[in-house]
Amino acid sequence: MIAHSGEQLCYFISDLHLASANDAAFELFVQFAQQEALKAQHLYILGDLFEAWIGDDAPTDSLQPILSRLRRLSDNGTQLYIMHGNRDFLLGDQFTKSIGAKLLPEYTVINLFGTSTLLLHGDSLCTDDAAYQEFRAQVRDANWQQEFLSQPLASRRAYAEQARGKSGEYKAQVEKDIMDVNDDDVTATMARYQVQQMIHGHTHRPAVHHSTVGSRTCVRYVLGDWSDNALIVRATHKQTALIQYSLSGFAE
Repeated sequence: MIAHSGEQLCYFISDLHLASANDAAFELFVQFAQQEALKAQHLYILGDLFEAWIGDDAPTDSLQPILSRLRRLSDNGTQLYIMHGNRDFLLGDQFTKSIGAKLLPEYTVINLFGTSTLLLHGDSLCTDDAAYQEFRAQVRDANWQQEFLSQPLASRRAYAEQARGKSGEYKAQVEKDIMDVNDDDVTATMARYQVQQMIHGHTHRPAVHHSTVGSRTCVRYVLGDWSDNALIVRATHKQTALIQYSLSGFAE
């Protein structure tokens, strides 16, 4: 189990959905990587760093500035951890090695300054959305992924574009609460892993939720998506908090 103690600084982020240098989130992340992240001993990226990822063998020229800054972070001593999201579930060993990161399992428990904390992207908790869960099971299947990655790049790009289009149409038609987490599944998951904290993204509904699971008082931090600002978790031995970051810095 990964354990954090002492004077360490940890950041948790997700849902940047980066596609090119023209993205609103691009400039913000570049600043974050050059300034705040350099001060941290650990940076956790809990899924959807990219808008789409069709394989480690696909050219990433438009994203090279981001990859370079991530590599610079790891070379500087910041330990990078990355998790699959629903957009970049095909990130592999070639990618993680290129930036000096560790790929985390879908459910990862860490000791965060004495508090057992479960990390996950969050889409597995959205069980009211049956159609999405069916799609998720398909694309997370190892055989499906192997078959997909064996296809030419042009075919994979076409599939990704089509999937993004269908996703946009689906979100416009479905009640938004269906795409949020199921509270019973949150409780059951925290009980199963016997944790006091949970940190996840995916829903784009940043908030801090308090609940009781069994005899434990638990906290769930929901990370925000990135645009001209982002809501991220900063953790030290003194405090774990959801804070807003923008080009002006942190809003304390």
